[in-house]
Amino acid sequence: MSATSSSSTPPAARQVDRYSWFVLAALCFVYVLNFLDRQLLSILAAPIQDELGISDGELGLLGGLYFAMFYCILGIPVAWLADRTNRVRVLSVACALWSAATIACGMSTTYVQLAAARMGVGIGEAGGVPPSYSIISDYFPPERRGLALGLFNLGPPLGQALGVAFGAKIAAAYDWRLAFLLLGAAGLVAAAGVWVFIREPRRGATDIAKATDIARAMAAPTPPITFSTTMKMFFSRSDLTLVSLAAGATQFVTYATLGFTTLFLMREKGMTLDEIAVWYALVLGVGVSAGIYLSGRLVDRYAARHPEAYGLIPAVSLLLAVPFFIGFVHTPAWPIAMIFLLGPTFLNYFYLTPAVTLVQNAVPARQRTLAGAVLLLIMNLIGLGLGPTWLGGMSEWLKPEHPDNSLQLAFYSLVPFYFVAIALHLSLARVLKRNHRKAALEGV
Repeated sequence: MSATSSSSTPPAARQVDRYSWFVLAALCFVYVLNFLDRQLLSILAAPIQDELGISDGELGLLGGLYFAMFYCILGIPVAWLADRTNRVRVLSVACALWSAATIACGMSTTYVQLAAARMGVGIGEAGGVPPSYSIISDYFPPERRGLALGLFNLGPPLGQALGVAFGAKIAAAYDWRLAFLLLGAAGLVAAAGVWVFIREPRRGATDIAKATDIARAMAAPTPPITFSTTMKMFFSRSDLTLVSLAAGATQFVTYATLGFTTLFLMREKGMTLDEIAVWYALVLGVGVSAGIYLSGRLVDRYAARHPEAYGLIPAVSLLLAVPFFIGFVHTPAWPIAMIFLLGPTFLNYFYLTPAVTLVQNAVPARQRTLAGAVLLLIMNLIGLGLGPTWLGGMSEWLKPEHPDNSLQLAFYSLVPFYFVAIALHLSLARVLKRNHRKAALEGV
């Protein structure tokens, strides 16, 4: 199957009803809470370190490996379950679990307790994104999925921005624990709302196949969709494997940066929590949202006729981001650093919507949840699991000889990973272009 779905109905004739937009808005809100819970630890790193005596290396493990082990690995069996049961119910239960674990984070008094609570957040969040991708794909037709998934993927930047504003303000005015408690309570309410107000869509409801595809499907028995068949399909295709690795390399940079930027700004650039709550929140909210939204529009506009756009768009954006990232790390004055940070904050996130849209359009409807989970498994194990762990470990390693700027030097170590991500996206573009030409010659 090609990266773009065929349809006998012109795109202009495909209408999306109001309820579909309501579902998208609700799922995006849950995703905002998902990312708020995930990022609150890094936002409140300084007061947590002061109270619990946590080092940079331990902080990197909390935000990276300890969380990712459960989040990534459990995403596969949860997605397998969602592909066979009610995806809305799976999402609702998952939201309740990660919200309860967030409350436990706020009640932790030792590093061990906090680590266990973070693992609980990872267990719950494993059931959040893959079912949502699949639900959205069954409410929006292929030619509108880039926009829909792009809007859904505004969840992370909105969560990051609100997390910085909300978490930093609460911590500055009251206590860092209160931020975890309030956010967890909001998540429990949202979980109940998902259960009550969102309807489970019919699988493949928006996919209109060509007449030849329908005839072929009716003539042959439908094989059962199993975990092994989906995994075999995914890793046998170079386009799906490459998009996962490219997204993972990009997330290595983005998650490492997210995990330590607040601490970096406070420790080495002199910002206060109140200043971070305004200026860093603004940079995140505007920059990441604009990047994710624009990339979704570009995919919808160009990828149908030029599938290599799925790889070229992120490659170009990441190349443009490198000088801005270096400027952000180098400049000592935080107002100028904020200006430089707008560049990578905007350009680093052009990869996400193309990656998700490519996978969702390239696999059958009955495999979308599990295929989306495999994508998340690969890119989050690399990015979320290793990125913050690497940066925290590097800072800890450099600290004896560079006690005043170890974190700054550790940030510089992320620059080579930009070029790894660029190379992988360019390789993806070549594969997609070759596949498109082959499909055109064969009349597919």
